[in-house]
Amino acid sequence: MVCIRCQMVVKSELEKLGLHHIYVKIGEAKIKEDISTEQIQHLDKALKRSGLELMDNKKSILVEKIKTAIIELVHYTEEQIKVNLSDYLSEKLNYDYTYLANLFSEVKGTTIEKFYLNHKIERVKELIIYDELNLSEIAYKMHYSSVAHLSNQFKKFTGLTPSHFKELKNKRRNTLEDV
Repeated sequence: MVCIRCQMVVKSELEKLGLHHIYVKIGEAKIKEDISTEQIQHLDKALKRSGLELMDNKKSILVEKIKTAIIELVHYTEEQIKVNLSDYLSEKLNYDYTYLANLFSEVKGTTIEKFYLNHKIERVKELIIYDELNLSEIAYKMHYSSVAHLSNQFKKFTGLTPSHFKELKNKRRNTLEDV
């Protein structure tokens, strides 16, 4: 689950099955009662119809926690992290970063760094489309060292300059789930 709507879907499906949740957070849910195999199967089918999946594999769950931590950092947190990304993830998830990086690459076929940068660029696209901040303000907000650094990275990932992207009539962005 990478969005609040996803949490709402999970809560709703749990309620339909008569299950009571202690919490439903992005990426995980804790249920008060024991859940039967039949309930698990029904929940899994219902979640798949909504584009979600039920995970019970510890590695997959950890990869989802990595994704969730990055998404929360880029899209839902205003403050800049005081340490580098590897230290941030290691501290947040209580795992050695090398293990996290290797696991993420193995499961997702990309690096944590590329996943993080893709999300930063998607957030920059969003801010450009909203047209409330100029490029200097976006660079500052997204913790780039300069507008030039932001522009170079933006062009590397999109093939366009931020200015050219802004001029496009069809300003297409990816959903968070597709990044």
